[in-house]
This record gives sequence, C-alpha cells and structure tokens, in this order.
Amino acid sequence: MELYNLKHPSQVVSFTQAVKLGLGKDRGLFFPKNIPTLDDIDGLLALPFVERSKKVIGAWLAEELGQDTVDRIVERAFNFDLPLVQADKDLYSLELFHGPTLAFKDFGARFMAQCLNELAKGEKINILTATSGDTGAAVADAFYGLDNINVVVLYPKGKISVLQEKMFTTLGDNIHTVAVSADFDACQTLVKQSFEDSDIRDGLHLNSANSINISRLLAQICYYFEAVAQFKKSNNSDPVIAVPSGNFGNLTAGLFAKAMGLPIKRFIAATNSNDTVPRYLDNGEWSPQLTVATMSNAMDVAEPSNWPRVEAIVKVMNWSLTDIKGIGVSEADTVDSVKALHAGGYLSEPHAAIAAFALKQTLLADEKGIFLGTAHPAKFNEVVEQILAVDLPLPPELAAVVPKTILSANLAADFEALKRHLFTILVK
Repeated sequence: MELYNLKHPSQVVSFTQAVKLGLGKDRGLFFPKNIPTLDDIDGLLALPFVERSKKVIGAWLAEELGQDTVDRIVERAFNFDLPLVQADKDLYSLELFHGPTLAFKDFGARFMAQCLNELAKGEKINILTATSGDTGAAVADAFYGLDNINVVVLYPKGKISVLQEKMFTTLGDNIHTVAVSADFDACQTLVKQSFEDSDIRDGLHLNSANSINISRLLAQICYYFEAVAQFKKSNNSDPVIAVPSGNFGNLTAGLFAKAMGLPIKRFIAATNSNDTVPRYLDNGEWSPQLTVATMSNAMDVAEPSNWPRVEAIVKVMNWSLTDIKGIGVSEADTVDSVKALHAGGYLSEPHAAIAAFALKQTLLADEKGIFLGTAHPAKFNEVVEQILAVDLPLPPELAAVVPKTILSANLAADFEALKRHLFTILVK
C-alpha cells in the first residue's frame, strides 16, 4: 500500500512507514494512492464481522503485510460485539461502545496497537496523542503493557467528564497523561508542533495515535460494512448514515467504505455548536471560530484535522461535497433528542443524540437511516441523568476506575514546557 502526503505529494510512504510516522512533512496527512474496490459486496455482507473485516482490510494491506498477518491483527483487535439496534421505526443505532473502554475509538486504537506490535519488531516507539474524551481511554487501554511502546496523552483540563478522565489517567506504567490548561484544539496543536520539531520527532521516535494515523481509519471502515450488513437483513433500501463528528476521522472512514463499493445512500456530518464544517458546506467559507465547550465534549473541535482527507476522497471519486449534508445541533436540541430517544425506548448520550437529531431532520419519507452510537451512555452519566432524571448504573469498566487516583501531570498550553516534559519522562 502506497500513501502520499496531501501537502507534499512527492513524499510517498508504505503503510508500515505511515503507521510509524503518523504525520508527514509539514503536518501533512497521508492518503492512499489507490482506494481498492471490492467485488461481490452481497457475498461480503453475508459474512460474520471478523471474517468480512479480514477481507476488507486485506484489500488494503495483504500485498504489503501478507494476508496471514492481516488476519492475525484483525482477530486480536476485533473481539467484541457491535449490534445494530432499532431506535424507532426509521432510525437504527450502530452501537460501537461494547469494547473495553465503551467507545467507538476501541476499534481504531486496538487495530493500531496490533499493527505496531507486528511491525515494530522490538523498535522503541513513543506515541503522542491528544484526546477530547474517548481517544485517550481507547489508546491507553490498547497499548497498556506493550513492550517498547510508551504513550503520552494530552487532554483539556476540566473539559472532559471525570469518568472519561479516569479511564486513561489512572493506569501508569507505559501510559503517561498530561492535563493541559486549554481546549482540545490547543492540545492538538501541541501534538502537531511536536511532530514538526526534529528533536522530538526523531529523538523520541515519535508516533501519533490520533485519527490522523491511517491505521485507525482503516479499522473504522469495517464497522460501516457491519452496519449495512445488519441493516440489509430487514431493509431493501440503502441507508442514510449520520455521523457524530469532531475531528472527522469517523466520516473519513465511512467515505472510504463507500468508495470501496459499500451501498450507502448518503452521509450526514452532525456536529455540536462547533459547526465549522456545516457552515463550510453551506457557504463555502472555512472559518473556524473559538472552540465552545458543550455536553458532547468529544466533538468540541473547531478545526478538524481529518477534513483534508474528506475533500481528497471526494475529489478522487469525482463526488461533490454537496453530497454530504452538514448539520450543527444546538445544546437545546441535543437535550430534546436525548429525551425523544428515551421516550421511544432507547437510552442514548449526547453525541449519538446529535447524530439522531440530524438524521431526523433530513430523512425523506421513503428513507431509513443509521446513526452511530459512539459511547456508552454511562460515560456521560452526569449529563444523561440530569436530562432524563434517572439513575444510570455504572458498567463494570467504569465502576472499576471510580476509586482510582488520577496520575496526570499538569501543564499550560506551552510547547517548550511540553518538550521538556516529554524528554523527562521518555528518555531513560
């Protein structure tokens, strides 16, 4: 598999190199030279999730890694359920929160961890990533205890839920966490600055586990195939899919799936009040505003890093950006959506509720749709309990972290301070 840097197309790398590097020159994202297409989609959709995923990933990686290696990675990474649950007569939720950290990020993080475990061959790797909520837990869990791999997670102090925070800040060992006195965009900027600094990038063998890493996106392609496979068991039409969007890796993966031949009618990019993309799709002007803190904090991203990949896919496939509908959902409408879903018998949390609201707004009379359930409602128990006036029992994964102590360092959003900290904890 060959990939090129969207900012510097002359920089061409293999998948192995792209996974280890994370970002290209000048923060450029790696993008595949060719998007494989799959034959016999109906036959693929009839397969179990893991067996199908081996073929989907194999279309990208078998030539470089060998199908046996692909199979081994997939089997180790994808070992939990992802049910499609009917939320009302026209809406289904693809529940992606049945993994070890109760969020969709488990798919990409576990796949990336297994890729690096196969490809690093004893080489020391330091992973630096930023999280607006769920990425930190998924990455920390996926890499915890792996030999020769250290993880550093930056997150906005006081802007994620306590339970989210404790899921990745209480592990210790090879997992290092930093609470940054700023918003997620500032954390993401610090990560990008680190990759531009040759002392850090080369001296610390730096890698990133954000959705900017191509391995995570390949993993996420697989659950779109599973969504359609389950949907087709009871529906003849192709689904409309609404994606709760922050950094836009999730939508990028969905577009890759469609480009491979998966029958998806269209996509809805649903954001919260951080609506850079919906406004851009409406008026053609890219004008990020200051990040607004919302109850759907994993989507509090004003400058989504993956957007250049979205535009690249659209260009390569000769699609139009007008095929993607962007909808920004207010806090009030988010609350109403959580209540409406619950009244219909489905318990949700704010991120999925935003996608469900956007889907409801745009479905035509003859259409049915899927929204992605990206996190377990209990991960946002304080918000959900306040909205619905209910008591949510904590699943075992969350109950286990409640009494644990947060081990994070605290830093200002200062690059030089971060640089000193990285060399202090990673050079031993």
